[in-house]
Formats: sequence, C-alpha cells, structure tokens
Amino acid sequence: QLQLVESGGGLVQPGGSLRLSCAASGFTLDYYAIAWSRQAPGKGREGVSCINSSGGSTRYADSVKGRFTITRDNAKNTMYLQMNDLKPEDTAVYYCGAGPASRLASATMTCDYNLANWGRGTLVTVSS
Repeated sequence: QLQLVESGGGLVQPGGSLRLSCAASGFTLDYYAIAWSRQAPGKGREGVSCINSSGGSTRYADSVKGRFTITRDNAKNTMYLQMNDLKPEDTAVYYCGAGPASRLASATMTCDYNLANWGRGTLVTVSS
C-alpha cells in the first residue's frame, strides 16, 4: 500500500517557523518527483514547492519563495518542508505528494502538482 503521512502542523504565531515532515511507505521515495501543495480555507489547491527528481533543482511558488525550503532524506524515505517567517495567509492544510512527474514537467524542470500519490494533509494555522 503506497502511503504518505504528513506531520508537524499546528498553531504558530506570525513570523514563526514550522517544519513539516512527510513519511513515505510502500515505495521508495527517491524514484519520484516530490511536491508540497496546500489548500487555504475557501480556496482551491495551490502548489507550494517541488523537486522534480532525486537530483533535480527545487522550485517554489512566488508566495513562499525565500521563506520555505523543500528537502528530502532518501535514507529515511522522508520529505520535509521548512517554513520560516510564517504569515497568516500561509494558513492552510498542507499536503505532500510523490510520483512520476509528467513528461512536460520533467522536460521543462517545472513542478507537477498532479502527482499520483498524496497524503491526507496536516493543518497549519498562523495566527496571533
């Protein structure tokens, strides 16, 4: 059973930091592109960040660039999203995803937010 489980969400004050973790089981994470997306209250799903392949470069949405960092630890089969200088508009359910990237995304080194496998999400609330 392919499974991704997010953890690390919670309540944080503006300007604070959180690190989200995503543990993969049932498959080896290093074969796949990885990504984080989020869904804020009343809004649709928004791409946050990705690594297109194990050795690929990272990409970030403009709204989080310079504040968030995506990493993976293949030895632990885990991916992370370090979130710094959090803002109220970052409040959302955050999801991790993994899977084969589309040919277009692979060729252009852009993010594929339609990956095959996604977790159930972890809630991040940024509020005073």
